[in-house]
Amino acid sequence: MSPAQCRAARALLGLQQGELAAIAKVSVVTVVGFEKERTKAQRATVEVLRQALERAGVDFIDGDEAAGDGVRIATPSLVQA
Repeated sequence: MSPAQCRAARALLGLQQGELAAIAKVSVVTVVGFEKERTKAQRATVEVLRQALERAGVDFIDGDEAAGDGVRIATPSLVQA
């Protein structure tokens, strides 16, 4: 997950940075630093953020030559309870 995908996923869900931090159980500073590319986040931290966003209802799209990476609202059957 890229910082841009994180910002886009948060926007789709209507989450503030603090809300994502609480859901993912990381600090707000961690979310802000990652999204603004101020700090290089640990792979484990990025995975925790991604999993939190996926649980909240987004699907990450890996890009290819025709289109770049992205995010979308997951179909209801894909959203975990």
